[in-house]
Amino acid sequence: MEQYNDEREARKQYIRHRQRVVFSVVGAVMAVALVVSMLFYFHVFGLGRVGTPVQAPNYGVTAPCSAKGEDGTPATTVDNPSITIRVLNGTSFSGFAQAVAKGLENRGFTVQGYDTLRDNNNAGEGFVTTVERTTIYFGRNAINQAYTLNDNFTDAIMVMDDREDALIDVVLGATFKNLKDTDEVLAPGSPIEDIEGCQPADQMADLPAALAH
Repeated sequence: MEQYNDEREARKQYIRHRQRVVFSVVGAVMAVALVVSMLFYFHVFGLGRVGTPVQAPNYGVTAPCSAKGEDGTPATTVDNPSITIRVLNGTSFSGFAQAVAKGLENRGFTVQGYDTLRDNNNAGEGFVTTVERTTIYFGRNAINQAYTLNDNFTDAIMVMDDREDALIDVVLGATFKNLKDTDEVLAPGSPIEDIEGCQPADQMADLPAALAH
């Protein structure tokens, strides 16, 4: 009888020992999981941080380099009144082009007019066209003017087309929010910082056709 009681007590101690081991292992695992989750939550050592994709210069569109002076002097921004622009609404918001045109006019730009962007390749008056991002279209004769104008926008794309005149078209896109604050815009005569990866204008081929005037 005594032997039976001893065996029973031994089994109880064995079960209690196993329970302590299991509880210890589970507790350790939970503690490790908690520490790891805290590291991810607070981005310790960069854990759990989602990287922001690096945006390509000019949103992946090759831009021309600014035009230096005939004597090789660095390119500088020009006076706003010497820049003639037309504002086209490439969004679904009515009156958008007029409002932005007024804002640019208040900054001294010469606004030739404003309108809704249309696909004139279609019949009749053309179908309204929408674009994603604001785009500045210009020709070889208005490169520095385009850089000057572009400095007033936060996310515009510069596109040089085959136009020969100095008119610049601003096509407002869906991502447009507002013009840059005037105190953040370069003053006339400031050095122009070329878009990374730009090419000399005379080396750019296969230019897109200009928007219909």
